[in-house]
Amino acid sequence: MNNNLRYALAAARLNTTDVAAALAVDPKTVTRWLNGRTPYPRHRWAVADLLHVDEADLWPEAAPRHQALANGIQAIYPHRWAIPQTVWRNHFAKAREEIDILAYSALFLAEDSAILTTLTKRAEAGIKVCILLGDPKSPEVAVRGADEGIGAEVMAARVKNALTLFRPLVNVDGVEVRLHRTVLYSSIYRADDELLVNAHAYGTPAANAPVMHLTRTDGHGPGLKRSHVVRPSS
Repeated sequence: MNNNLRYALAAARLNTTDVAAALAVDPKTVTRWLNGRTPYPRHRWAVADLLHVDEADLWPEAAPRHQALANGIQAIYPHRWAIPQTVWRNHFAKAREEIDILAYSALFLAEDSAILTTLTKRAEAGIKVCILLGDPKSPEVAVRGADEGIGAEVMAARVKNALTLFRPLVNVDGVEVRLHRTVLYSSIYRADDELLVNAHAYGTPAANAPVMHLTRTDGHGPGLKRSHVVRPSS
């Protein structure tokens, strides 16, 4: 299943028939792409041009471009939705010491049962897991909802939904779920010395905003250093 392609089609308000007509292929061919088949390069390029995205956003495995860009900067994704779910799952699964999630709702993670299972298993293995979400009653959550254009009530509802989905983790030793009243300029997803940092942009939903993959470096480059990692307070 190619969810990246599905999201891009939805964002562009196009369906399989529209894509098939634009590329002069059978609609069944487009359906096969949505179901996970990788198109020929010429079709990948054409679809990317049609949707105004990068080829690697739709087929990251077939068109790898998320390589180390500089010392400590492993990748820059143009949109959070462009990151394959396997990247998120592997990110947390590799943790050996600590996992920290700092966001307003992180609902996209809470809705992924594989992520919840991974967090549970990591905690059971002795890894500290801290999930810090926005207080749904706070003005900061309300402002973020307005910034994203979805409104305060919808943003608060997203946080409450996430808290409900994360609730089973509360009873797992080693897991903390807390609330914060902080203005976030980025959501941060930490696994030991690696961060996935989702920038917050005014008027842009977090799913459409870019994400940087940073890793610790002992050099003098721009990468993450341990002294730069600060655990936020509740």
